[in-house]
Amino acid sequence: MDTVKFDVCDDIVTSFVKKYNYYRPEPSKKALKKQQKEAEKAAKKAAYKSQTAQEPVENAEDISLGRYGQMGLIQSSESHGERKFTDVKDLQPKIKDQNVWVRGRLHTSRAKGKQCFIVIRQQSYTVQGLAAVNERISKQMIKFISNISKESIIDVKASVKTVETKIESCTQKDVEVHIDEIYVVSASRQQLPLQIEDAARSENDESGLTIKVNQDTRLDNRILDLRTPANQAIFRVEAGVCKLFRDILTNKGFVEIHTPKIISAASEGGANVFTVSYFKSSAYLAQSPQLYKQMAIAADFDKVFTVGAVFRAEDSNTHRHLTEFVGLDLEMAFKYHYHEVVDTIGQMFTELFRGLENNYADEIAAVRQQYRVEPFKFLDPPLKLEFPQAIKLLAEAGVTLGEEDDLSTPDEKLLGKLVKAKYDTDFYILDKYPLAVRPFYTMPDPTNPKASNSYDMFMRGEEIISGAQRIHDPEFLTERAKHHGIDIEKIKAYIDAFRYGCPPHAGGGIGMERVVMLYLGLDNIRKVSMFPRDPKRITP
Repeated sequence: MDTVKFDVCDDIVTSFVKKYNYYRPEPSKKALKKQQKEAEKAAKKAAYKSQTAQEPVENAEDISLGRYGQMGLIQSSESHGERKFTDVKDLQPKIKDQNVWVRGRLHTSRAKGKQCFIVIRQQSYTVQGLAAVNERISKQMIKFISNISKESIIDVKASVKTVETKIESCTQKDVEVHIDEIYVVSASRQQLPLQIEDAARSENDESGLTIKVNQDTRLDNRILDLRTPANQAIFRVEAGVCKLFRDILTNKGFVEIHTPKIISAASEGGANVFTVSYFKSSAYLAQSPQLYKQMAIAADFDKVFTVGAVFRAEDSNTHRHLTEFVGLDLEMAFKYHYHEVVDTIGQMFTELFRGLENNYADEIAAVRQQYRVEPFKFLDPPLKLEFPQAIKLLAEAGVTLGEEDDLSTPDEKLLGKLVKAKYDTDFYILDKYPLAVRPFYTMPDPTNPKASNSYDMFMRGEEIISGAQRIHDPEFLTERAKHHGIDIEKIKAYIDAFRYGCPPHAGGGIGMERVVMLYLGLDNIRKVSMFPRDPKRITP
């Protein structure tokens, strides 16, 4: 077919179409209606795009400018004395509608539409915060809040509001804070290796659906792990143990002393010591302040105690051993019988336990929220048994021990259960240990050559203090040291301390971490050591 050339005009086009029988059919009414709907839809879409194509939120006028953002680095160049901060624990209904400043960590955040919920955490306490778009809060501010990284430290100015329904996820259940200003003081700049919510989950949840954080992950990231409410509480209880120990003994006439931790010979004649380079010779880290406590008694201090680091080079990877721990040690002169000292120590413990109950109830409750803990039971005065009585109890339970055998860890735990069942106490004193299993400076029992004037004290079936009457006669002490194969020259200063007269005395050393672990009923001593040291861990 030849190509037809034509001008663009209606009559020629019409003639051309008719000539070649090229007719475009008329659209149906249904098709026309559909086209009309599509046109209307397109028009609406175009109108919406035109409306939303205005200046983006980021560049729109921000009504909240100056009330949120990143604070500059605080270098103590100026003071914001007008800001009076309120602790999260003090956010209560009694201050509703008041404006407060709060500094804490951003625990969690959840943006939803034009509002953002956050949880502010300060140590063991949490409160819910709310920011919603209004005449003072912009969308830009909401977006800023939702982008703050977890664990960042923030300053918040807010109004305290009561809530109709308790906020079960926070410690402050009856109030929330409505945010007016918010600033990031110190941003959390790295991805968290563990989530605080996971590390704080209750061990009582046996559903198997919750995320559990293992112990090595916790200890490798101890700074984060210590932020959980339970850990905050544990170390406040631990501080309470040390404070009560000091206060109780000070009130009983004891004097606090500080003893060397670098010594020339093993404190207790054993091989489990850390050797350190000491100029051109070697020295040891003290296994115990034992010898120096006794020397203080010889120097007429009468009653002394010390709180300090103790080092044990024992390759013991158990739930209750550390290579460095805090020793609560005491020594006391007595008049006629070492039970004067035993009774003093026993009374000190009952006062300490009662002090924890009375002064640290909130902290103990916080620990129990995460860990399965049975309340600690004790008698006043404390239960005192002699070693033969313990042997008899164990024999009745099917465990046979000889007269000069020491108790193994399983024996101690079984004995603790037997004592609890019979006497309903988690704390007791075991007296008159076999002489063969005690250190060289232990005074033998005058009526039984196989026994000694020594004692251990137990909590929940585990030893927390070992003590004895000390030999205060230099010749007898020399004899006993030789019997144990100790080089007399290396402990000459210690023996000589008794050559100028020394009162009879006794004492003991307490493992502070064990006391806290067992009082709270926890299963591992690493939970109560802030930065634990054991044969496999020397960091962080």
